[in-house]
Amino acid sequence: MKKNRPSQPKKNRSVRMKVNANDNGSPAKKRPRRERNPPKALTLSQESEAPDIEDFSFSREEVSGVRASLLEWYDLNRRDLPWRMSGSEGNTGNAQEDEDEEEEIDRRAYGVWVSEVMLQQTRVQTVIDYYNRWMLKWPTLHHLASASLEEVNEMWAGLGYYRRARFLLEGAKMIVAGGVGFPRTVAALRKIPGIGDYTAGAIASIAFNEVVPVVDGNVVRVLARLRAVSANPKDSATVKNFWKLAAQLVDPDRPGDFNQSLMELGATVCTPLNPNCSSCPISIQCQALSISRKDESVTVTDYPSKGVKTKQREEFSAVCVVEILRGEDSFDSNSSESGYLLVKRPDEGLLAGLWEFPSVMLKDEANSDTRRKAIDHFLEQSFGLNSTICIPVTREDVGDFVHIFSHIRLRIFVELLVLRLTDETSFFKKHSKKTLTWKYVDSEALSSLGLTTGVRKVYAMVQKFKKNSLPKCSQPRRRSRLKQ
Repeated sequence: MKKNRPSQPKKNRSVRMKVNANDNGSPAKKRPRRERNPPKALTLSQESEAPDIEDFSFSREEVSGVRASLLEWYDLNRRDLPWRMSGSEGNTGNAQEDEDEEEEIDRRAYGVWVSEVMLQQTRVQTVIDYYNRWMLKWPTLHHLASASLEEVNEMWAGLGYYRRARFLLEGAKMIVAGGVGFPRTVAALRKIPGIGDYTAGAIASIAFNEVVPVVDGNVVRVLARLRAVSANPKDSATVKNFWKLAAQLVDPDRPGDFNQSLMELGATVCTPLNPNCSSCPISIQCQALSISRKDESVTVTDYPSKGVKTKQREEFSAVCVVEILRGEDSFDSNSSESGYLLVKRPDEGLLAGLWEFPSVMLKDEANSDTRRKAIDHFLEQSFGLNSTICIPVTREDVGDFVHIFSHIRLRIFVELLVLRLTDETSFFKKHSKKTLTWKYVDSEALSSLGLTTGVRKVYAMVQKFKKNSLPKCSQPRRRSRLKQ
């Protein structure tokens, strides 16, 4: 078995992939054997002779040692998480004892699926409460399949990456419609919308004991340090090799527990910045630790390599919180007979199918007049709102903030528009038949809706602004006309 040599210079210690062909596509010529003791400064040709990750494999003794050590550690140290309970442990009553074993296994698989999807891009402590609420509302796959997308989005609000919730619902409906129970193999699970290699492997191994690996960020980090692999962990060839390494280690008797132990180790001990190597049950097999002890210029956290982060693109949006006053007092923004317009986003794209205040995307960081013209156009096109059917009470710029998505840095400009309709009955009757999905909700209902973090922040800004500035901004002289 080949091993990395700690004598490589600091800037060239990463494991590099072999060059198998020249730039023109012709087969590479056979190169001379590497020297056993390479010089401190490697030439380009010598760098290309660095070990290939595919040359790395675990010996039988290493596999046996890693399996035994990790499972023993996991049995003693695993966190008590609700999705790790079997179905019988998580429920009470005689009805559960009488359930068919197949239904019980399906219930277990469903819980694993929900937890694994929630845990993507989200911290464990955050997920626990969401998971418990979810399982209380939809304890089985059939319960979830009968839910609406709006109900699911409301339950998911705050977790982010809402596409995951939609895929859970679509997958549940697909499985129930199939009528053959929960898919039990990786191959079958991969056919479900939103279930990729990792989620399929987790469900199949944990719920159905299929001997398959899982590879997530925690697993990549553990494997990279075990074999001192510092190649780009996001490179497709490197990813495939990590799956091969993980497959060698899976315990055939306890595949689910072993996969969880590997992920648990990465989450709690072999962490990105502060690994606790003295508490690691497999430190004796860790090549990164061995190299770092021989070469002070190398640290365990050098593995895996840190990829270059993609720069977030900057976008701009204008949000208008439209409050419609109803009742006798035209200028009382604190009236209990008032409500807000919410618009449903398109069913595809960012934040698909979620509710928000009326908004428009801007080409750049536009000034207030430009933003208002864009909003006025949207309100007129969508609702027919203009100065002929409504009386503006006040219109104020509230402020702006930056909301971060994984790939977008969105600057949101917020304004409050308080108005009164000249003919409420006609307006609501007319727009109830519109194809644009929207609704009018009062403050109490709005506060209880499952809104995204960005929408909740907009609402909180408006409420604070009204509390601090309402007496000044609600005077008739402050009115701003809508587009004619």
